Amino acid sequence: MELYQLPAHELHEKLLAGEVSAVEITEAVYDRIEEVEDNVQAYLNLMKEEAIEQAKKVDQKLADGEDINPLAGIPVALKDNLSTEGIETTCASKILEGYQPPYNATVVEKLAAEDVVMTGKTNMDEFAMGSSTENSGIKNTYNPWDINRVPGGSSGGSAAAVAAGEATIALGSDTGGSIRQPAAFCGVVGMKPTYGLVSRYGLVAFASSLDQIGPFAKDVTDCALALNYIAGHDEMDSTSVDREIPDYTANLDGDISGMKIGVPEEYFGEGIDDEVKESVWNAIEQLEELGAEYEEVSLPHTDYGLSAYYLIAPAEASSNLARYDGVRYGHRSNQANGLIEMFKKTRQEGFGDEVKRRIMLGTYALSSGYYDAYYKKAQKVRTLIKEDFDEAFAEYDILISPTTPTTAFEIGDKSNDPLQMYLSDICTIPVNLAGLPALSMPCGVDSNDLPIGLQIIGDHFAEEKILQVAYALEQATDLDAELEL
Repeated sequence: MELYQLPAHELHEKLLAGEVSAVEITEAVYDRIEEVEDNVQAYLNLMKEEAIEQAKKVDQKLADGEDINPLAGIPVALKDNLSTEGIETTCASKILEGYQPPYNATVVEKLAAEDVVMTGKTNMDEFAMGSSTENSGIKNTYNPWDINRVPGGSSGGSAAAVAAGEATIALGSDTGGSIRQPAAFCGVVGMKPTYGLVSRYGLVAFASSLDQIGPFAKDVTDCALALNYIAGHDEMDSTSVDREIPDYTANLDGDISGMKIGVPEEYFGEGIDDEVKESVWNAIEQLEELGAEYEEVSLPHTDYGLSAYYLIAPAEASSNLARYDGVRYGHRSNQANGLIEMFKKTRQEGFGDEVKRRIMLGTYALSSGYYDAYYKKAQKVRTLIKEDFDEAFAEYDILISPTTPTTAFEIGDKSNDPLQMYLSDICTIPVNLAGLPALSMPCGVDSNDLPIGLQIIGDHFAEEKILQVAYALEQATDLDAELEL
């Protein structure tokens, strides 16, 4: 296999054995970017000069006999809503064109401290609002499995970069499924950690009570490695949880005997493609053969998740995006007379249609006379959804469902129908509303040789258990198709 195809843990072994240098790994990834980026369009900007310099430092440490950690010298891509000091961070929006943050996000600082090679900033749906990366204000990203299809969203660029070999690992953010859904569409592993496990400091906010940073990886081991280095308390984030962080790779042994699995019946109902159902059920039966037990379970308020989410998330977005007014940073309209008109025209010119749609919806839900009828009621439903999960986890170790109702759809297929697009996240949204961790991994392919994603959901801070099950399934699964790009 080529270097760009190998997972981080195998590259690390080659680095320690002296079989390859960090510079060679980095150059292999950039050669791959040069080869396929015109078709995939995963990146908004590249950081090649900085990446090569960082790789040289890792090689020097090895030459000097110093120890390096498992992610040192590994090429990692960053979603463009993660602040990078002095490097343009736009959230794929024209309103932030040219903005260079004066600081790094905490996760970026943590990776830099571990000598990770950061390759560039990846494309996304504008301000993380979308499920296909077609809402990027800059350009479309294309699915490496079929460039006529979407990579998912909002973290479509990060998922596509890992799938295409344009990065070994990537970071994304997940507000209602924006890591897991593109991971499913692109056939990679993607994890949304428990809310509060990974610092959000420096993550440009969409919906603050839902947003969470997490990794994309080629396999479960790499996902666990990445989580090791980005998780942890941060006093700069008031929602960060102060708890001991375990080694998430410690229980990757394939042993899941006696594990109790719940299969939520609501996640296999109308709208879920038959091939997706079949593949997920085959995986569940595979887990049973590995020693786990499974039973069907009901999460009765699941059907209300989508409605609650599309009141809560836009409401928080309308508040968070009020700061983009042309005064402090980013785009400012030159076609205005007076302050109020400048505010209006700046936002009209700078925001895309989906962002405007969600700001309007959120502002309406928070307006006088409608707050109790909409936003407050949605928060009550959110509590009911969380209580459903609490009851399930009192009996089961993990829950398993499809990640998405279908495999990747064609570009343009849903872009003119927002409600159909929103349904792409129907299986992932309840997890965010409850603040739970969940992972998506490939479990098969459909008749079009497109990857199918399986979602493993855990109780709060049960990432170790999720990864343990995912690893066991990964070791027992042999996908019938390989990406050809």
